[in-house]
Amino acid sequence: MNSISKSTELTVPEKKKSNLPVKFEKNSNILNLVEKEVFLEDRNEVKKLLPEILGRVLARVWIDSDFKKNFKENPIETLNNHGVFLPEEMFLEFQKPDTKRPKIIVYEKKENSNFKIRVVQLQLIMMAGR
Repeated sequence: MNSISKSTELTVPEKKKSNLPVKFEKNSNILNLVEKEVFLEDRNEVKKLLPEILGRVLARVWIDSDFKKNFKENPIETLNNHGVFLPEEMFLEFQKPDTKRPKIIVYEKKENSNFKIRVVQLQLIMMAGR
């Protein structure tokens, strides 16, 4: 008679390595806003190049509390410290920074003018679909 041994040993499949969630160090260049310094010279360059950079800003604000604090206190200086320079007549506002829908608006204000013109606006919006 054949004796069949029944094993009670469990085989655990090897766990696959995942890239998520991405771990980062705050001084890592994975969080850089730009690869090299960017000097934006006019409204057209701001409209063309700044939305992508500000998208990175919003992403970083979401995961890096120190960056968020600095950007909230002085957005232009924070951009400058990360290699992004706007024309002198441009400034920006960081609105709703403590919500899940922060917004960055870039304005242009010409010298000797009381009016500001909205140039670019970005807002972080989380959407679910089905």
